[in-house]
Amino acid sequence: MASILASELAQEILDACLRDGTWPARALDDLVQRALDEDDLFRATAATRALFGIVIERLGDLFEPALCDVYARLFSHVIARALPEHNAADLFNRYQKIRQVRHFPGGEVNRVFVLSRVTLGADVAVSSVALSAAKQRFPDAEICFIAPAKNSEMFGADARVVPLSVMYGRTSLLRDRLLAAAELQVATDELGSIVIDPDSRLTQLGLIPICDDSRYFFFESRAFGGQFDGSLTALTAQWLREVFDMDEVPPYAAPPRQERIADITVSWGVGDNSNKRLDDDFEFQVTSALLELNRPILMDRGAGGEEAERVDALYARLGSPSLLRLHNGSYASFASHILQSDLYLGYDSAGQHVAAAGKVPLITIFAGHVCPRMLSRWRPGGSSSHIVLIDDENRATALDRTRRAIAAAGAA
Repeated sequence: MASILASELAQEILDACLRDGTWPARALDDLVQRALDEDDLFRATAATRALFGIVIERLGDLFEPALCDVYARLFSHVIARALPEHNAADLFNRYQKIRQVRHFPGGEVNRVFVLSRVTLGADVAVSSVALSAAKQRFPDAEICFIAPAKNSEMFGADARVVPLSVMYGRTSLLRDRLLAAAELQVATDELGSIVIDPDSRLTQLGLIPICDDSRYFFFESRAFGGQFDGSLTALTAQWLREVFDMDEVPPYAAPPRQERIADITVSWGVGDNSNKRLDDDFEFQVTSALLELNRPILMDRGAGGEEAERVDALYARLGSPSLLRLHNGSYASFASHILQSDLYLGYDSAGQHVAAAGKVPLITIFAGHVCPRMLSRWRPGGSSSHIVLIDDENRATALDRTRRAIAAAGAA
């Protein structure tokens, strides 16, 4: 199998999982062995990206309850191969217990640990709901958000939330990603505390134990809600009500406040998922339509690299208009501008969830969804959300539909 690309092995594994609910053991073992080969960084990186990007993310993105079992069996095997102190059967059997919705039995709670979902959009759409619930249900407890620093900054203006930094690189090698759970074991090792895990990648979606299970409450977001078409934000709130006897709990973002400089905020970022993006001409035409509203616009340059280069090229192509400014800085800084704007526009990414949480009117160009339920789960809520859905059949009309949405927003 040495001559087979990692992406081909991963696709073979995924196809078998979707077809039969199992996988070719030899292909998986070969892919994991490559991902653990730290003497060959290129080989290990390619295999890790293929395992997560092709197999693991697709199993989750389909939001099929039956695939949660497939994932749990497959990735329990991966964890046991990478970290021999774990046993695959034990991990899987534990998962069958913690995935059950379990009512909080009561008692004194001094500290609540909420785990990050790692991606910024998911932390606003999902993790923030858990933070809201923790603050409401446990008013005297310390609420700790265990997250990468850039994610914690999204709640930096909330005095009730204490950030606990953890490293988790979405470009890191397999073993490094798994070892993030060891940091959680140290951080959460205290009596009188509970852990809320909203299907976090830090625990590999609940598979790696980090504390006594009696203190651990796990939201299996890929299966909860079954065949219903609710959003992840709504389903998270429902789960929290069932577990903690909650009232309604909203999503939110609380980044450090920036000075307001724009009426309209724009992001053409797609979080390294090119399937969510259309093309340069589309972005040029849409931004031109926004400029016709004759209102100040702030466009995010993203995290740098290729994304920033695209934004810079777009700005130059537009003629560097005085009404358009480029945002450089953290995403939390841009989120503050979103929350103060009158309109947000962008692809399916973190910005739409920030805008929805802040009840800011938004236009989201939603492409790259692999199934209708993925759209249902990730679509932003709120009556002021306008979704321009893109698929193979209506792609040609995307620009006209987006222009109509801009015209409607401008007249509002």
